[in-house]
Amino acid sequence: MNTIKLEGNWKIGWALGLHTISSVLLPDGSFHTERSPIGEKLYQLKYCFDKNQTNAIVDDLKDFMDSRLVTPYLSTIIPVPPSDETREFQPVYELARELGKRIDLPVIDSYIVKLKSTEQLKSVDDPEERKNILKGAFGVKDQSLQGKKVLLFDDLFRSGSTLRELTNVLYKKGLVQNVYVLTVTKTRVKK
Repeated sequence: MNTIKLEGNWKIGWALGLHTISSVLLPDGSFHTERSPIGEKLYQLKYCFDKNQTNAIVDDLKDFMDSRLVTPYLSTIIPVPPSDETREFQPVYELARELGKRIDLPVIDSYIVKLKSTEQLKSVDDPEERKNILKGAFGVKDQSLQGKKVLLFDDLFRSGSTLRELTNVLYKKGLVQNVYVLTVTKTRVKK
């Protein structure tokens, strides 16, 4: 596993690996994409709805969290709310719940409250525009996690805008002590 350190306003963050290794435009306009092993598992789960990938991904997540010194000090896992709330199957919630069972941590998927609907940020490249879209979009249910160390979990790290905004909210409104971030994969930086 090629773990990647994620930079942000959180205490420390990690992605288990890159989502894709390469993507080549073909003459017919389609792409040939090569994914990392963990990226392929996530792609199959998230976009091909292969729920059999859940256990394989969580095996990797558990192995990684078992190697972190902070794991015994975490109070909970907080999954990032999905941008598309109409999806029947929400991979982030499913992965977080299964990881929570395996490392014996509660998962609070209702702690972060969406205060306004936001468009999917996949198509928004400008970091300032992303920041403006997310500003004021989230709150917390209560301050029951005040002074606690929490794991903020997402499946895919793109720009980090959502995770940064949620970290701000957890510190300022939830009054948590430390936010740690874990994602399954991270996209490659466009050159």
